[in-house]
Amino acid sequence: MRVQVAPDGIIACLFDLDGVLTSTAAQHMAAWKQTFDAFLQERKSERFRPFTEGDYLEYVDGRPRADGVRQFLASRSITLPEGSRDDPPTADTVHGIGNRKNEVLLAIIQERGVQPYPGSVRYLEAVRDAGLVVGVVTSSENGASVLDAADLSRFVHARIDGLVISREKLRGKPEPDSFLAGAQALGVAPAEAAVFEDALAGVQAGRAGGFGWVVGVDRTHHADELRAHGADLVVSDLADILAAKPTTF
Repeated sequence: MRVQVAPDGIIACLFDLDGVLTSTAAQHMAAWKQTFDAFLQERKSERFRPFTEGDYLEYVDGRPRADGVRQFLASRSITLPEGSRDDPPTADTVHGIGNRKNEVLLAIIQERGVQPYPGSVRYLEAVRDAGLVVGVVTSSENGASVLDAADLSRFVHARIDGLVISREKLRGKPEPDSFLAGAQALGVAPAEAAVFEDALAGVQAGRAGGFGWVVGVDRTHHADELRAHGADLVVSDLADILAAKPTTF
């Protein structure tokens, strides 16, 4: 008997990447911490308070890179020039700091590699076997390379990543634009698609977009916040869905 992977009427699944399909969320957190802590320590006129996991979840997680820089710096009452996307990583601009973080991230990925969560692979296999189409919606500009490195591209029918978000001038999460673009790329209505997110901003975007099912993936013990931001179901691993009774959907 085929396992039910989603509520009736759901024919497409839209997955965030980092923290949902791959363990790279921890690498993003480490890269942001290294970048922001070094930047804050250089501002000797201000009292140093390190970047924390709480800062990551509140201001950065799930958002486009530049938005994350703006949000976090605003929380510390710091304003920088915007600069441009091709600013060097040494520039003290919003985009310069974002590019600095990306350099650090790529070095961490090179050192540690990219691993998919085994439970996510099992769920993707079940989704494929059930005949649902799959999209990946990520704010990361490294989406294609991460999917390839994790051997997940074989499941994906459409990808909306940071490069697409920038090119198409889509608003980043928590706005629903990127998920709506993912549904459009798959040829489905939002009500026919499920959204899978570990970030509060991403869950909020799925709810704002009118998607048929919003699943929060709780990797960092913030299930209550995921529900408060609009998750219909919260799981600690995507494989948990395969063991759930359909009545819980």
